[in-house]
Amino acid sequence: MTIAISNEKIGELDPVSLTNLLKKFSKESEIKKWDMGASSSRDISVQVQQGNAKQLKGSQRNSMTLRVWNKNNQVGITSTSDLTSEGIKKAMKGAIEASLFGNEKESPEFSPLAKTELENINSKISNPHTIDELLTILKNAEKLLIDTHKSIDSVPYNGLNESYIERIYLNSEGANRHMKLSQSSIYLYAKAEEINKKPRSAGGIRINSNLNDLDIDSCIKETSDKLISHLNYKPIETNKYLTCFTPEAFLQLITAFSSMFNARSIIDGLSLMNEDSIGNQITVPNLNISDEGLHPENVGAFSFDGEGTPTQNIKLITKGKLTNLLHSEATARKFGVKPTGHAGLGAKVSVSPDWLVVSKNESEKDKDESLNINTTLKEYILIDELSAIHSGVKSSQGSFSLPFDGWIVNNGKKTSIEAATVAGDILKVLNSIVKIESNQIVTHQGISPHIWIENISITGEA
Repeated sequence: MTIAISNEKIGELDPVSLTNLLKKFSKESEIKKWDMGASSSRDISVQVQQGNAKQLKGSQRNSMTLRVWNKNNQVGITSTSDLTSEGIKKAMKGAIEASLFGNEKESPEFSPLAKTELENINSKISNPHTIDELLTILKNAEKLLIDTHKSIDSVPYNGLNESYIERIYLNSEGANRHMKLSQSSIYLYAKAEEINKKPRSAGGIRINSNLNDLDIDSCIKETSDKLISHLNYKPIETNKYLTCFTPEAFLQLITAFSSMFNARSIIDGLSLMNEDSIGNQITVPNLNISDEGLHPENVGAFSFDGEGTPTQNIKLITKGKLTNLLHSEATARKFGVKPTGHAGLGAKVSVSPDWLVVSKNESEKDKDESLNINTTLKEYILIDELSAIHSGVKSSQGSFSLPFDGWIVNNGKKTSIEAATVAGDILKVLNSIVKIESNQIVTHQGISPHIWIENISITGEA
C-alpha cells in the first residue's frame, strides 16, 4: 500500500500528513469546512485450471473522496485515486468548483458522532504471502477436490485471495479515523458429470482474517458433498411446497430486500416500508433480525463508516416488528435520530447493512415445532442457494422469482432438483414462517438458522 504525500511515497495512509495537506489547501482556497474519506488496498489472487496457473493478479488501489462546503453552505464533491500532494490539490479545486452547483436547500453535514470513541475491534493483520505460495495452496485444493469423487472432472471457477485494506476519515473539525485489516478467501466451484446425465455443479466459500487459519479442508468437503448430492436429480412438479431455506439462502433473500431497513431507500420511495413503519408487525413474532457489523465472526469489520460514524449493532426486527432503520447522517437528521454507522461516502451518500444476524425469539412458539432439518420426514423443498438476485428481485414491490439449487426431501432422503424457480412476495413469505430453528450457523455473509416456510410457490423446469 503505497500512498504519496508531498510527492514523497510512504508505506501507508498517514492521517497527520493528509490532514496537514488538506488544511493547507483549504486555507489557500478560503474553505473552512471539508471532510475526506480514503482507502487503500493491496490484493493478490490466483486461479488455477487442471493443475496449472490460470490467472495471477496483484494490485494496489488507492481512492479518496473529498467534500467541501463553500460560503453559501453548498457542497462540492470529487473523487480521485491520485493521493499525491498535487492530486489532492487538484481534488480540492475540483470540489470547490463543483460546490457552485450544490443544492443550497439540502446540504449534508458532518456526522455528530464522527469524533466519539470507537469500539475496540481487534483487527488482525496477517503476514503477507507470495503469489507462488497462494498458487501452491490452490493447486493442492483443486486436486484434493477432484479426487473426492470419480465424477468430478474439474473446478472451472476457483480463486484464492489475500487482501490488506486501510480506511481513513478526516474532517475540518478534528475527526480522525484510521483502521487496517487483512482478509483471505477461497472460492471453489466444481463440476461433475455422469453418463447420460446433465453436468451438475456446486461451490463453497471460506473467509478469514489470516490465510493460515482459512478452513480450506471444510470448503473442499462442503463443495464435494453438495456436488455429489446433486448427481442424482429429477424434475419436480410446479406446486406450493413446505420449504426450508438454508442459512445461506435465507440471508441471500433478506439481503436482497434490505431496502426495507434502509432509511435512504424509504426517503427515495424505493422501499416497501415508509417513514411511519417503525413499530409495525411485518413478520411472524418469533423472528429477530439485527445488523451486527461488530460481530466477532465478521472478519471484514471496520469500526467506522464512510462518514466517520462508529459502526453499531442495530436491532432491525424484534419479535416480528420493525424496530430500527439503518441511517446515514442525512437520513438520521430527517428522522430525528442518530446515525447508525452504515453510510458510504459518495456523490450521494448510500446506506447499506454490514453483517445480518437472524435469530429466533425463544419466548414465542413456532407454528410447527416438530420441524427439524435433521429429523423431519415430511416432504419438503430444501433451498441451498439462490441465483439471478439482481434480475429476479423487485425490492420496491416486494416480489421475487429466483432460480435455485436445492433438493426435494422425502422421508429424510434428499434428491437434487433438476431445475426450478422459487417465487413469492417477501412480506407474505416472512409471515408464512412456521419454524425457526435454534441452531444459528455462521456463513460468509452473516448468521442465520434454517428457516421453514409453508406454501412457497415452486415452478419446476423441464
